[in-house]
Amino acid sequence: MRVVHIITRLIVGGAQENTLLNCADLKADFGDDVLLITGAETGREGSLAEYFEHSVPIKILPNLIRSISPCKDIFAYYAIKRCLAEFKPDVVHTHSAKAGILGRLAAWNLGVKLVVHTVHGAPFYPYQNRLVRKFYQYCEWFAAKYCHAIISVADAMTDLMVNAKIAPHNKFTTIYSGMEIEPLLNAKTLRQETRNKYGIIENDIVIGKIARLFHLKGHEYLIAAAKSVLQKIPNAKFLLIGDGILMEKFQNEIKEQGIDNRFIFTGLLPPEDIPAIISAMDILVHTSLREGLARVLPQALLAGVPVISYDIDGAREVVINDVTGYLIPPKSVTELANAIIKLAESPTLRNQLGQNGQKKFTKQFNHHNMTAQIRELYKSLLDKT
Repeated sequence: MRVVHIITRLIVGGAQENTLLNCADLKADFGDDVLLITGAETGREGSLAEYFEHSVPIKILPNLIRSISPCKDIFAYYAIKRCLAEFKPDVVHTHSAKAGILGRLAAWNLGVKLVVHTVHGAPFYPYQNRLVRKFYQYCEWFAAKYCHAIISVADAMTDLMVNAKIAPHNKFTTIYSGMEIEPLLNAKTLRQETRNKYGIIENDIVIGKIARLFHLKGHEYLIAAAKSVLQKIPNAKFLLIGDGILMEKFQNEIKEQGIDNRFIFTGLLPPEDIPAIISAMDILVHTSLREGLARVLPQALLAGVPVISYDIDGAREVVINDVTGYLIPPKSVTELANAIIKLAESPTLRNQLGQNGQKKFTKQFNHHNMTAQIRELYKSLLDKT
């Protein structure tokens, strides 16, 4: 097949890694001709392009940007259209809000045989201004008319989109976002070295969180729970991975509480360091208030680390109470502290839940499995045209 993927930007992130792995697998596993179209924007997160530049042909369009800009958006639309007309794809597969709208319109208007879009996370969510939320819902509803199928990375994403009347249920297929699983499955071998690097001693119980230090990521709830946790588990340490505009604010808050010696801020880490940093943890927490299906949840479970997550979006599809971890209500602090204490007090329970997650999700989150499912969807839909 000839396949074009389109995504707004290639920052370090789950949607971007999913897309790049899919492109690389289509070439390597199936011999397809693949082109990835993206914008030039990067961010504090860094870029994934350098990791895939030798395995995925990438076309960068300077006018394809994340924010709304009518002039640039028009130029980006025609640039995408020119690229597609030149490449002549059988399939156009779009990702993210901006690229999803412009890419679907361009492909549909060119008469591309198959147009597919993946929902990694809805651009509308409960904590938005109502008018902004309605605007994004309208945009997604409009764009959904210009594709043949929509892939969701979690059943929860399908439910969210269907309930918002974006498209009928039969237009959606759930295919979980794939990743490199081998480094995670072998992460335990890196545990001691990584803990030594960050000054973590043998009997420390490490509670980790991987997320940008940004609004809606929920670090404030973990910090609020920390004091209660430390009263019961004085050897607890909190390991925060990520960078962002709220770092200084959070550092000042924990210093004021006198618990800054129990927190470690690593800053931004490159993707290849994630298995090692997870290996240093005893528990991973996810307190974000919106996410499609947070990549860190299956990553931790594949590394054998139990998880605690707020019950949002797709989290319940991997965080199963008393099986792989604990789901708790969003914004809760007491329930968060209690769940951390429960796991911190029992190494046997931590080990059992982590092993359960590793066994349950190894195949499901293998990126080769993801790509095989996506390509089978392409094939079945193309056969109907």
